[in-house]
Amino acid sequence: MSSSIDDRQMKESTTSTISEIQEDVQNIPVTPTARSPCDLKKDESLEESEMDDIAHRLGQSSLDADPLRCKTWLAQKKHIFILSQAGKPIYSRYSSEDKLVTLMGVMQALVSFVQAGSDMIRSVHAGDTNFVFVVKGPLILVAVSKTLESVPQLTLQLTYVYNQIVSVLTQSQLTRVYDDRRNFDLRRLLTGSERLIDHLLNFMDREPAFFLGAIKCLPLVPSMRASITQTIIQTCGKIKNLVFAILLANNQLVTLVRMNKFFLHPADLHLIQNLVDSSESLKTAEIWTPICLPKFDASGYMHGHVSYLAEDCQACLLLLTVDRDVFFVLSEAKQKIVEKLRRTNCLEAINESMNKPLITTADIGLPEMRHVLYKCRSTAQFWSPGLQPPYTTDEETERLLGQYQCLHHRLHSPSRPLKLIFQQLDKETMLAWVTSGFELYVTFEPLVTKPDAIEAVSKLLKWIKKEEERLFILNSPTF
Repeated sequence: MSSSIDDRQMKESTTSTISEIQEDVQNIPVTPTARSPCDLKKDESLEESEMDDIAHRLGQSSLDADPLRCKTWLAQKKHIFILSQAGKPIYSRYSSEDKLVTLMGVMQALVSFVQAGSDMIRSVHAGDTNFVFVVKGPLILVAVSKTLESVPQLTLQLTYVYNQIVSVLTQSQLTRVYDDRRNFDLRRLLTGSERLIDHLLNFMDREPAFFLGAIKCLPLVPSMRASITQTIIQTCGKIKNLVFAILLANNQLVTLVRMNKFFLHPADLHLIQNLVDSSESLKTAEIWTPICLPKFDASGYMHGHVSYLAEDCQACLLLLTVDRDVFFVLSEAKQKIVEKLRRTNCLEAINESMNKPLITTADIGLPEMRHVLYKCRSTAQFWSPGLQPPYTTDEETERLLGQYQCLHHRLHSPSRPLKLIFQQLDKETMLAWVTSGFELYVTFEPLVTKPDAIEAVSKLLKWIKKEEERLFILNSPTF
């Protein structure tokens, strides 16, 4: 796959955009927000305030100065740290990185010590804790995890975090900054982008899409999806330098139209999903934003017109181009698309699918089957039904995802990959199966027999084959 559209155009676009961003960032005063080392994320603010109040009453304010003594901070199952090769703190998931200078210094020393021996540190195992290191360019990324995730899965997550940074800055910008100043504080350029990393980490903790390397599609009647796609092609087909048109709804892909010869990697689409899902401002305004897609071209920006279709249809349309001067052209095209979709009742169809409860395995006629992940390997798309008891609590959902991650690791183990796993556990029976065409992960009732499980899988595959045009995008439309 080619990594650029037009070398000359991309070079011109990248240079001008990078310099503009540098100038804008340098004019913004840096006002870091003081955070307690014990601070949890915003969606856990109730627990955070309660714990801060208790700590205050007990006179434990000294913990604010040392997160390594904070029980709440230490109890987190997975920490993520980012630092420069010089040991400069950049990011910590659950604490102010400024409070962890000593800890990050130790991490940098470990990496440097191993590098001095012409080797690369990848992981350290201590009891039930994995310490995973990824060194990319001028950055060191570290995961400290007590979860069931394997080293390759944690490495993949750190790679996603690195790519999120590249998405904001580009690889060229990141490298040049540290070539000029080894001790540069990268937080100056990432101001405001921490929320993207925070959201990405939470996203990866609850979504199988990342370890599957696949995208979930919004279920739609094939004729309706084709109508939506054709509307975009007819409206945007003559717009010069438009590379991708992407329509997302509920973090699911409705359609994707691309310039001929160019493809969008699932990892890049995951970053686009993260941008959309973490940006509430998109719901009320049209946004024109530079975005780097690391798998497509890590060295330069594309420019994205991003907006929701309408107040009565919360699907998000992204029009990505290498031309930095076509905002109004794309804005007009978006309005025409919405008008056509409304006339053909496509907006209504999208809304109906978005608001419809997810089908369950019981609805398919498979009561012994609790849940399933099915990945179509040829399209890098996956399907999963709605969760049903006992997987309706956060704790049980997290446990189920952990079981799938364990099965995925065993199927794709670098040392001894497997093709079929049938595993009877205390709370459920699990089956995993990989073929040239699909990957399948199934959760059954704990007492299901192997013959019954095989029969249920056979029924499931027949149902998926029957519904595949509704569940997946089987073609690859171009402008």
